[in-house]
Amino acid sequence: MPLENAAIARPRLGFLGLGWIGRLRMQALAETGLAEIVALADPAAQCLTEAAVLAPGAMQGAGLDDLLAEGCDGIVIATPSALHADQTVAALEKGMAVFCQKPLGRDAAEAGRVVAAARMADRLLGLDLCYRHTAAMLAVRDTVRSGTIGDVFAADLVFHNAYGPDKPWFYDARLSGGGCVMDLGVHLVDLALWVLDFPEVIDVSAQLFAEGRPLATRDQVEDYATVTLRLGSGAVVRIACSWNLSAGQDAVIGADFHGTQAGVSMRNRGGSFFDFAAYRHSGTTTRPLAEPPDDWGGRALADWARRLGCGEGYDPAAEHFIEISHVIDRIYGAAGR
Repeated sequence: MPLENAAIARPRLGFLGLGWIGRLRMQALAETGLAEIVALADPAAQCLTEAAVLAPGAMQGAGLDDLLAEGCDGIVIATPSALHADQTVAALEKGMAVFCQKPLGRDAAEAGRVVAAARMADRLLGLDLCYRHTAAMLAVRDTVRSGTIGDVFAADLVFHNAYGPDKPWFYDARLSGGGCVMDLGVHLVDLALWVLDFPEVIDVSAQLFAEGRPLATRDQVEDYATVTLRLGSGAVVRIACSWNLSAGQDAVIGADFHGTQAGVSMRNRGGSFFDFAAYRHSGTTTRPLAEPPDDWGGRALADWARRLGCGEGYDPAAEHFIEISHVIDRIYGAAGR
């Protein structure tokens, strides 16, 4: 039986996986004061040493078992993708809430198993779909849902990264689950469906490339992808993402939603991975809706920690994590991978 949920003034959290993103999220959370960081775990001593600067009194361990033994209220997971599902399920079954880096699983079966475990344990499950929490994307969503741009009939979303991941496991399909679609495209799929309030995806087509050639085997991971989603509303969503593209800047990140009366968009500013602006378009005129600076990086984790502290248990919105994974599965299936 699941444990009773109760409000906790400052939940006691453990952090599993203390690479760059794990430490970045931990620092952002520490600065909010919303939680007490009581345990750290990573097999790399250097990562533990660097993380301990942010949480000097925290217990240090090598892996998940050390955190489970500590009896945390929740665990933040930032490990390689192949480990996410099993580690999250193990923590949930011990009665701990979990906030996990994306992807929740390498496929919809893994994601479904995680969500089922959260439902059974009545524990709050969070996923770091961080771009939802930017001021720019919140402005885009609110504008679309207000109905003031009319019916959205098309959307275009891009995430081109002039660099590739720096860890070898990203390039092993068995460990990562996929390439740039799994790494970057998952954010674009999520943003499109989230803004439009999760409509049914009727049809998926995709073209995946590795080093300029169509993806040939399941052992390869794609570094360029174009995807088209046809929605139940009749709208069409086009998605493009890549690693190591000659983009002329660090990154090209954007989302455009085209309505029958007007349009709304999000753009990264100056090639930045962090600075975003939002605009409303009407004919040839444009009006800004949100501008940088915007310190958004830790908001998804902070929101989860706040909700955990208020005693929230399982949130049925986690079912959307499975929907996103199903679409990713269909993208790879449509490309014949």
